[in-house]
Amino acid sequence: MFWLAVKNILFYKGRSITTFILTYFSATLFIVYVAFMDGSHISMLHNSLKVYTGSIQIYQKDYRDEGGYDYLIYDNKKITDILDKTDGIKSYTSRIETFGIASTKDESSAMMLTGVDFEREANISELKNALVDGVYNSQGNCLYMGSDLAKRLDVNIEDNVSFVGSAIDYSFAADNFKVCGTFKTGMYEFDSSSAFLNREYFDQLFFSKNTSSYIVLNVDDLNNNDLVAQLIRNKLDSKYRLYTWQELMSAMVEAMEVDSIFGYISMSLFFIVIFFVILIYGFINVSSRIKEFGVLKSIGLNNSQIDKLLIYEMLILSLSALLFATISGGYTAHFFEINPIIIEGMSELYKDYGIISDEIPTHFSVFTISWNVGLILVLNLLSVIYPIIYLRRFNPIEAMRHV
Repeated sequence: MFWLAVKNILFYKGRSITTFILTYFSATLFIVYVAFMDGSHISMLHNSLKVYTGSIQIYQKDYRDEGGYDYLIYDNKKITDILDKTDGIKSYTSRIETFGIASTKDESSAMMLTGVDFEREANISELKNALVDGVYNSQGNCLYMGSDLAKRLDVNIEDNVSFVGSAIDYSFAADNFKVCGTFKTGMYEFDSSSAFLNREYFDQLFFSKNTSSYIVLNVDDLNNNDLVAQLIRNKLDSKYRLYTWQELMSAMVEAMEVDSIFGYISMSLFFIVIFFVILIYGFINVSSRIKEFGVLKSIGLNNSQIDKLLIYEMLILSLSALLFATISGGYTAHFFEINPIIIEGMSELYKDYGIISDEIPTHFSVFTISWNVGLILVLNLLSVIYPIIYLRRFNPIEAMRHV
């Protein structure tokens, strides 16, 4: 049956070429489309994590629910010693946050003031790359302020801002700061309410040495994030709680899942069209070969053997087309993962939406390509079912007399 199927494929060139081309282009398009969709999601995730969130954050257990100074981490070193001994961690830093009122001569606004080690922060977040004006690594009483907050306070570089808040012992804390730099991440609420201060100066003003609101870290490989998180959990005291990026960014994870669903729905409409085109071509091919199958039945071939012949024909055409599609689609996905498409100025155009990169990457995954190809193969084999059912209606004599 196999060699007879090969002979038929070579003989019916029009149908064979059409099926091959449709299968090849639909599979290649599917592989590349899914690679770009997954790549865009991963890029969006990485961008969001790099902006400020990090891949893991560690808090005192009740801080995120209750907030306030009563739930701070009061022994940074105890946790940082654990992180130093844990494999898979790329970088980490501690942050200490307080809230108060920032004022200028004419304007005032609520402000979240965060004490950070600017050098360590540059390895965790994109705050340094989000610089708009002035300098990033602010020293002394210099503020690194969100550009929208600067507009709200109507201040420029070198202008002064007064801040009133409380130290971690709940004593009164106030100071005059100088605006030394502004940033824009694209997250409006963050840019319109946040400012950063050198950690050493922050500790002196707010009595927060060796204390933090939380510790944030990035892992070497995001795929191993849960494994690293579990290693840290096993070593942490029960009064601390660790959050992974999936918990911290649950809304974005759900949004990406919804986007993927709609993406697959869009592709499914395309595949339905391709499926029926291949089905129609297969049916026309079988209809034109009724006499041929009647002769085969008359010389002893039964329905099962005829079915096998048709399945072999489709299987050979599909596998050969999918082989080329896997190579070309996989190469395209791998190439653009290493060399992302760059649209100059895109990050500036869409910075208000949190996009901080000009790159449009793909994601190369052997597993994803395999199920993409497998789905196309299943659809092609399903397209043979109706022609087989139609052909079984004819006995050998009816088939040989068919016009």
